[in-house]
Amino acid sequence: MEQSQKTSEPYNNIQITNEWDKTFKKSDKVNHKKVTFHNRFGVILVGDLYEPKEKPNGKLPAIAICGPFGAVKEQASGLYAQNMAERGFITLAFDPSFIGESGGFPRYLNSPDINTDDFSAAVDYLSLQDNIDPEKISIIGICGFGGYALNAAAIDPRIKVTISSTMYDMSRVTAYGYFDKSTPEERYKTRVSLAKQRLEDYKNGKYATQGGLPDKRPEEPLFFQQYWDYYKTERGYHKRSLNSNNGWLTTAQSSLLNTKILQFTDEIKNAVLVIHGEKAHSFYFGEDAFKKLTGKNKEFLKIPNAYHCDLYDNLKVIPFDYMKEFINKNL
Repeated sequence: MEQSQKTSEPYNNIQITNEWDKTFKKSDKVNHKKVTFHNRFGVILVGDLYEPKEKPNGKLPAIAICGPFGAVKEQASGLYAQNMAERGFITLAFDPSFIGESGGFPRYLNSPDINTDDFSAAVDYLSLQDNIDPEKISIIGICGFGGYALNAAAIDPRIKVTISSTMYDMSRVTAYGYFDKSTPEERYKTRVSLAKQRLEDYKNGKYATQGGLPDKRPEEPLFFQQYWDYYKTERGYHKRSLNSNNGWLTTAQSSLLNTKILQFTDEIKNAVLVIHGEKAHSFYFGEDAFKKLTGKNKEFLKIPNAYHCDLYDNLKVIPFDYMKEFINKNL
């Protein structure tokens, strides 16, 4: 992955890889193909569509899946999509705007507005497929996209069921730091630094990246070690994943510093399932997000002895069967 990119050359060249380059084995129970669709900002998104080989007559329920934050569809979201397709759903794991095979310029950027809209764009695409029931579409967000999934559900009532797995509230952690320890003075220093970098990028004609996980496994903290164990080893490494390589743009966090994404989640009327490992450093994000939800169709599922990254790919702890039951119960 490049260390920087020119600021004056928009990225419009969508290049789709047709080979199986996932971090998980291909299932013989599902069919798979690449698809493209677009969001309302005009960004072309690329996804992997999974369909069960054995399916009943008539239209099927569907699920759009994205995350973790800085990952690509060949990692955790694809694993979720394939497993849920084995359980009878048509599933779409997609790269969000600016990431992986999807379009959007500059590369390696994130946007609370655009990335939330990516979920609704996936719903647009799925709703128009002949073999999908548009009244039975759900979404799953993992890690940072677990927060964006809740935000999308608050905006888009077409989303009948939302599952947020091992979620981060990216606006909260960016503005307040882990465990809400950042001060207003520290936030101001960050804004000064980002403003300086923005000018440097413009002056130099290229965007700098902030760097990803180190090549050597860190000694602490534990959750950084667990991220490293996933993204930097054969277990989860992917060449298009920001977290496996050089990370986000240095200025990517600017809008998250000033945007709270979960303002209206208490107004979500459709069903929500929040899943979190009880030992995850991020547990408080899911717990607090769930406390704000209202209605009898909301559930919090705590996974015993599980850490944050266990819900990326540990098939022994990811509750796929429970997710299936929850979705079917609430459609």
